[in-house]
Amino acid sequence: DKAVMDKLFEEHQPKVVVNLAAQAGVRYSITNPDAYIQSNLIGFYNILEACRHHEVEHLVYASSSSVYGSNKKVPYSTDDKVDNPVSLYAATKKSNELMAHAYSKLYNIPSTGLRFFTVYGPAGRPDMAYFGFTNKLVKGETIKIFNYGNCKRDFTYVDDIVEGIVRVMQHAPEKQNGEDGLPIPPYKVYNIGNSHPENLLEFVSILQEELIRAGVLPEDYDFEAHKELVAMQPGDVPVTYADTTPLEEDFGYKPATPLREGLRAFSEWYKGYYMINA
Repeated sequence: DKAVMDKLFEEHQPKVVVNLAAQAGVRYSITNPDAYIQSNLIGFYNILEACRHHEVEHLVYASSSSVYGSNKKVPYSTDDKVDNPVSLYAATKKSNELMAHAYSKLYNIPSTGLRFFTVYGPAGRPDMAYFGFTNKLVKGETIKIFNYGNCKRDFTYVDDIVEGIVRVMQHAPEKQNGEDGLPIPPYKVYNIGNSHPENLLEFVSILQEELIRAGVLPEDYDFEAHKELVAMQPGDVPVTYADTTPLEEDFGYKPATPLREGLRAFSEWYKGYYMINA
């Protein structure tokens, strides 16, 4: 909301801006593309303009692993070419990186884009697979496991993402001039992922065990009767896998929360949030 943004920036004069607001998710971008254009393109443009007019010292914004499309080379590196998005969501996130680069170059605004890899954890997005699976299993419905379970995802626990953002916020890309005396764009992009892709079937097995452990599902839950292996969805990719070396080199940080630990925290939160009064 441009008017609200301008008012907020005018009033508070922020020096560091972290933009995590976006319409997320691959599948919803197929059914409601308009939400992605309004939020991810126009909304992000409003942020850039506000940063430009209020001398912001560092803009940090969320990009996504989806920008890698169906790149065959793994792990995904920020040096890889990412010009072949397979969803509108991915195209809007790549556009954010391009827009940020242009503003970094034109107005010398330091900006850092963070490509998140399948973020999960307590209070997560209900449209994410692990959350949707849990909702369906609790209701006794069947869950669909795409690509017959042969998907691999670099699941990143939410606390690891937060820690990464906090570290990145404090170190803006350096402002420098080139030989022509003009600014070299103070612009960086990093992956934030667990750099340890997990097979979807393995993920679902751990989720089931942790849901039983937390008392969300009964001990004798017949999991086999509630799962269906199906083909790949449009816009999905078979594997996501982050090369986080630059993040480690520049910030001494590497996400490392084990999957079981993260799914245990989610399962316990789910029990407390949805079922405490059930």
